[in-house]
Amino acid sequence: MTRRELRENTFKMLFRIEFYDAGELPEQMKLFEEETPGLKAEDLAYLKQKCEDVITHLEEIDEAVNAVAEGWKTSRMGKVDLTLIRLAVYEIRFEEEIPYKVSVNEAVELAKKYGTNESPSFVNGILAKFAA
Repeated sequence: MTRRELRENTFKMLFRIEFYDAGELPEQMKLFEEETPGLKAEDLAYLKQKCEDVITHLEEIDEAVNAVAEGWKTSRMGKVDLTLIRLAVYEIRFEEEIPYKVSVNEAVELAKKYGTNESPSFVNGILAKFAA
């Protein structure tokens, strides 16, 4: 998979966790694997590791988002927007090899695809506050 496809599939897995306990990640990953024909072992390993890493840092990520999201808290955000913001903030904070602009651009593009009409500007507005 391309990096973009990996990011999109990571988003899909993290979105599932919004509706299930994080402890169910292995079961959800297995279902995802069954639903995604042709998924390579290294892609699956990447997805699993990245999801686990994001979940491990979820409290820290949410605190950072809540600190910059004026008038919004993570508990009030739409699930698609929140998942995209969490993924991008994780990349910005913990994956130095991914440029800030790439993380933001990819999150906005995914917001256009999966979110509401307001999602791209909302996601961009929140993530802009994480500029270094």
